[in-house]
This record gives sequence, C-alpha cells and structure tokens, in this order.
Amino acid sequence: MLAILRLMTIDERIERLTERGEGLVMTAQLQCKDRETDSENIRALARIAEIHERRLEVLEHSEQ
Repeated sequence: MLAILRLMTIDERIERLTERGEGLVMTAQLQCKDRETDSENIRALARIAEIHERRLEVLEHSEQ
C-alpha cells in the first residue's frame, strides 16, 4: 500500500482521498437515515405498547 502511494502523483493522491471522503460521507448519510428509521419504528412500537396497556387496563377494570 505504501509503495503504491509513493508511485502515485499528487493529483492521484488527492483524487483517491476525495473518493474516500465521498464514500465516508455517503456512509454517514446512510447511517443517519437508518437511525431515523429506527427512531420511527421505536415510536410506533411505543404507541402500540401504550394502546395494548390501555386495553389491558380496561379489561382488568371490567373484570372487577
């Protein structure tokens, strides 16, 4: 790897670093989107749990 970098021109090195930087930016953007989706799914599950809890409370009160 180091030998390859020594044979590259400065323009080739800059191009390679730019490509790697763009790849890192894309990865970060995808991770942010994944977190947003995870957050939405967690909120949806919390709503379902709250509804379920209310239904259980209604059933428990109707039995008493």
